[in-house]
Parts: sequence; C-alpha cells; structure tokens
Amino acid sequence: MTSPAPRSRSPRARSPRRVDVRGWLGGIRLSGFMVIMLGLVVLAAFVLVPTVGTYLEQRQRIVALEQAVQVTEDQIAALETEKDRWQDPAYITTQARERLYYVRPGEVVYLVDNDLPDSAIPAEQAPVSDEVVQTTTDWMSQLVRSVTAAGLAKTAALPVIGVPDPDPSPSGSTVAP
Repeated sequence: MTSPAPRSRSPRARSPRRVDVRGWLGGIRLSGFMVIMLGLVVLAAFVLVPTVGTYLEQRQRIVALEQAVQVTEDQIAALETEKDRWQDPAYITTQARERLYYVRPGEVVYLVDNDLPDSAIPAEQAPVSDEVVQTTTDWMSQLVRSVTAAGLAKTAALPVIGVPDPDPSPSGSTVAP
C-alpha cells in the first residue's frame, strides 16, 4: 500500500475558527419564571448587603461598649475597695503616718536621708567648660539701662558709608581739575 500524499491545507482551513454566538445564545431558554426568580435574587442582594454591613458594624459597637462597661465596672470595684479601706481607722492612721509624717504625742521620728544605694543616686553633672562661669552681674538690669540710654540720647551721628570727601563742595558734586 502506498501512503497517502500529504494534503495541502486550503486558505479557508488556516483561518481561525469562527464561533457563532447567535447559536450559543439561542440555545439558552429563559422562561418568565426564571426571569422573575433571577430578578428577586438580584433585588435580595441589593437589599441584604447594606443590612448585613449595618448589622456587622452594630455588633462591633456593641462589643466595644461591653468592653468599656467592663473597664468601668473594674474601676468602680477598685474605688469601692479603696473607699472601704478609708473606713478603717487603722488604715487612716497608717496613711497619715506614711504620707504626711504624722506622729503620736511622745513618739520620736527618725528620717533617714540619703538612704538610697550608690547605684540609685544620680551622678553629679560635670561642668560644661572651664571658661563658662556664672556671672556676677544681673544681665536684665544692664539690658534695661542700655535700652534706656539709647532712647534718651539727644543726637545721633550719621553713619559714614565709604570714603569721606576731604573737601565737600556746596553743590554736592566734585569737579576734576
């Protein structure tokens, strides 16, 4: 048997295949019921999406407010405990002794100064420079005297700009010889 000769493709076969969209769309059949149901689904999506967003936002607000209420209740409980402590005369006495250094008549109180360990004592700062020293005069009073003297001066000298003329002429211009 002989092998068939290769076929040459015609120009029509080389072009891309065309798809007939009308045939594809024509195969889809929509009934009136399908159109109504599709419309209801789209309408439900438009109605429910903002509602769900509002619901989630309100839930976040509720959670935040519940946390704020819990914090406030904790603060109230701490303040009530503190209030109950202040009803006890022994606590009041202890606070007066510790905070205000109150003592009972006849008691001797010893206050210990510099009772911190060496590591807790701040190091003294070294001087910034040997040349910088504290002034012995009041700079503010010197400033006021200087401003007052400048304001009370009777005459002011005109500033000289450039080289002054040795023989100024009355006309204000100089003539070269």
